[in-house]
Amino acid sequence: MSAVTPPTASTSARKTIAKAAHIGPLDWRKLVEWLSEDGVISPAEAQRTIARCAQVHSAQQPLVRLASVSMTRMSDGKPLDIETMAQWLAVRAGVNYLRIDPLKVDVGKVADAMSAIYAERHKVLPVQVTPSELVVATSEPFITDWVSEVERQAKRSVRLVVANPLDISKYTAEFFALAKSVKAALKSGGNSGTASFEQLVELNKTSKQLDANDQGVVQVVDWLWQYAFDQRASDIHLEPRRDQGVIRFRIDGVLHLVYQLPMGVHNAMTARIKLLGRMDVVEKRRPQDGRIKTRNPRGDEVEMRLSTLPTAFGEKMVMRIFDPDTTVKNLDALGFSEHDAERWEQLVKRPYGIILVTGPTGSGKTTTLYSTLKRLATEEVNVSTVEDPIEMIEPSFNQTQVQPQLDFDFSEGLRALMRQDPDIIMVGEIRDLQTAEMAVQAALTGHLVFSTLHTNDAPSAVSRLMELGVPSYLINATLLGVLAQRLVRTLCSNCREKDDSASREALAELVKPWQISGGFRPYKPVGCVDCRLTGFKGRMGLYELLTVTEAFKEKVSTEPNIDALRRQAVTEGMRPLRLAGALKVAEGLTTIEEILATTPPMN
Repeated sequence: MSAVTPPTASTSARKTIAKAAHIGPLDWRKLVEWLSEDGVISPAEAQRTIARCAQVHSAQQPLVRLASVSMTRMSDGKPLDIETMAQWLAVRAGVNYLRIDPLKVDVGKVADAMSAIYAERHKVLPVQVTPSELVVATSEPFITDWVSEVERQAKRSVRLVVANPLDISKYTAEFFALAKSVKAALKSGGNSGTASFEQLVELNKTSKQLDANDQGVVQVVDWLWQYAFDQRASDIHLEPRRDQGVIRFRIDGVLHLVYQLPMGVHNAMTARIKLLGRMDVVEKRRPQDGRIKTRNPRGDEVEMRLSTLPTAFGEKMVMRIFDPDTTVKNLDALGFSEHDAERWEQLVKRPYGIILVTGPTGSGKTTTLYSTLKRLATEEVNVSTVEDPIEMIEPSFNQTQVQPQLDFDFSEGLRALMRQDPDIIMVGEIRDLQTAEMAVQAALTGHLVFSTLHTNDAPSAVSRLMELGVPSYLINATLLGVLAQRLVRTLCSNCREKDDSASREALAELVKPWQISGGFRPYKPVGCVDCRLTGFKGRMGLYELLTVTEAFKEKVSTEPNIDALRRQAVTEGMRPLRLAGALKVAEGLTTIEEILATTPPMN
């Protein structure tokens, strides 16, 4: 979690600080003098800052106060923000700097190491507890009179690190509030028996009921959601294990362990979320689906799709978080190249026909479809969807969810939509011949139909329709195009470094027999506090767009094998997924390894 390498020797915090000339609380005037002495700001900037700050009395922490006056760095003229000043202060004080990553803090241990009142009084926050050491974040590295007392109480040596004072204040409140809520949930009955596979015979031995509305449980669930939004999570996993519950977040496609909590609290949280999602709280033997709408810290509405599954140790829940900005993204923001964006725009403006989006689960198909439909859904057209389940509620669409228990599947839903005077139809997925036939019928009668398939690439969608039983002449009559896609992690722009080991030959090998022209700027992941030391931050789409032409239709009729179809599509402008990825590598946006791991090979 630390942004710098910790010292090898277990030196006490007091000995570390003893090297510095200053002792006691920070003073904003002294900080300005030091910044000038160290060449961070110019003498003229120091004088301007002192003159400006002297006019107004403020009780703010000195770093916070100086950050508010927008000093400029002498090196590049950029504003001197509070994070940069905290890093500089750490060097000045001779201690490590740390940007607090809440995903890597064991909140339970932190709360046990120090009381909330003590932490707030001294403006410090424990961030790591080991058998021999307690790491404490502070923004006042020259105040150490509390250290010996904490070492006595914790029976560990204290090591100080400097952190952003705003982060210390924020996470002090969050960490201790969370620990308090978990303890409150336990007191209110969170220790009741669990319905795991191994404990079914114990079910009738306790009359204690979980209270999903207990204040402690409510606070833990609220914290969980706000925390997930803050960390850019796409999914929240609540997983029952043998002795405890586990919370994990999926961030940029990778799962991160967030928190471990008693099984009773896990059960109470699951019950609370099921209650809010209008699911059957008592039923734990069957999978269930639900949805919740809440607000993120910015005040934007966020939808979450809920799914439960009975497992050996209890009920597992996954919450899929839908970004409120998803449906308003333009093609450039989604990752479309200019080449494919123009062709896609021409395709979706056609008055009737079928457009398919293919790819594995989690490849961004829903995002592409919703974003496209949102732009097509004007007042002049009727956009109707049939989905399983409805991913996001969009007011400009007429959305219907399939209900298999009522024999209302995709084909029945599509048949019903045909009587609703639609202009544009979106079918969640073509899974069988009945749905495929209804989609073809809708296209033949003058409707624009969007749907998804699970295939590796775009040409395979044609083969898949044939496998389902759709005749080639109907495919030729209705299919307009197929968009295959993948999601890849993008390199963190703050820490990526030029990869001198990557050669143009390596990229050429990746995309044989294609040629990559223009500048070649390969970068490699490094890792910093902004990307949690992964080297990647965010994801982007890779796209392979096949448009159906007369020549392609001829191949479908006379030579419908996948290799022939792929060759014809490439001849007419389709860029394979791996080539799309190679172009992103050439732009310095991702890595060769990331492309190889996510895209099918080119034959």
